[in-house]
Amino acid sequence: MKNEEKKRKALKDVIKELHYGKSPQEIKEKFKQILVSISPEEIAQIEEKLIEEGLPREEIRRLCDVHLAVFQESLDKQKMDVEDGHPLHTFMEEHKIFLQDTEELKEIVQNLKPADSPKSAQENLLRLADTAQHLAEKESHNVREENVLFPFLEKHGITEPPTIMWTEHNEMREKMKELSGIIHSSHDTAWAQFVSQLETIVNEISDALSSHIYKENNILYPAALSAISKEEWPMIRSECDQLGYSVFTPAYMIPGAELAQEEASAIPQGQVPIEPGALSLEELEAILNALPVDISFVDNEDRVRYFNQPKERIFPRTKAVIGRSVQKCHPQKSVHLVNQILDDFRNGRRDVAEFWIQMGERLVHIRYYPLRDKNGEYMGCLEVTQDITDIKKIEGEKRLL
Repeated sequence: MKNEEKKRKALKDVIKELHYGKSPQEIKEKFKQILVSISPEEIAQIEEKLIEEGLPREEIRRLCDVHLAVFQESLDKQKMDVEDGHPLHTFMEEHKIFLQDTEELKEIVQNLKPADSPKSAQENLLRLADTAQHLAEKESHNVREENVLFPFLEKHGITEPPTIMWTEHNEMREKMKELSGIIHSSHDTAWAQFVSQLETIVNEISDALSSHIYKENNILYPAALSAISKEEWPMIRSECDQLGYSVFTPAYMIPGAELAQEEASAIPQGQVPIEPGALSLEELEAILNALPVDISFVDNEDRVRYFNQPKERIFPRTKAVIGRSVQKCHPQKSVHLVNQILDDFRNGRRDVAEFWIQMGERLVHIRYYPLRDKNGEYMGCLEVTQDITDIKKIEGEKRLL
């Protein structure tokens, strides 16, 4: 235990000395005995600890590439062994494709330089658009990391490396938007400027992506493999499958995903299991009442079973309607329409029925949806009512609170 504590202290000193401006070469010489045996998980844990102690996250991130220069020799010796079909194997195979795309973009830029106009470079411009679009499909990779892998890492106490990687995802998204803007701009009269801007952004994307991928392959993924249990990986794979793939489709599925999911999802006492999580009744009620819509549920016998209670309901509801036939909750002149909708839902002829009406100066949107169990059996009907007056007025963007 004492040796481990000494090692952790030495690693903290490595990063702190880098923070204070020492060169990687000096650090390597001073801490060479420690650096030989450093693991990716230990790097992640030390970075977490330093941030907890007050070192700014942005400073850790700024120094990441310098850390890698110091730790690279040790990291390169450690090969991560994962089988085909493992989520981490899939992520790394996607990385290979992304790097191929950036190399192709750089090659296309070099091909464009001798041209003097879009007309003489038409073939390469088409390649450019196709390759950029292919690289943009890496978004599904980022979405799977952010929504599946990162939450599992956080459950095991690894929070800062995913946060840094997510920040880099967002920066890459901005660079990809910039690349798209340049590609689709009008460059007939400014060909040299177009090629120059293109080369700059392509090189930025290539450098940023190469560094990002090295960090994930050599620090984030090995730390994940060490921290996350064998029983959890099939569940991770199953959730990644649900989100989908773009540039790379895994060869096969990990067996037993459903069983692993059941085992991994132990429901705390007093909570209601709701795929994919669990909520207390109090939480569930608060969520339903916080929705910006009125909802009412009618069961498969056409009886009102539930309605939520938001701050401002559009149509009044009282507890007296619970258990009442839904036909009796509507004017006689519209009962035939209610029956038609419910009959269509029961018989699978319709998946939604919607209406909109003017109530004074407000525009109200009313939708009905059939609810079905996993076997497709009809369970009832959900009514969703929303005041869309102000929504229809929205234009442009609002990104600040």
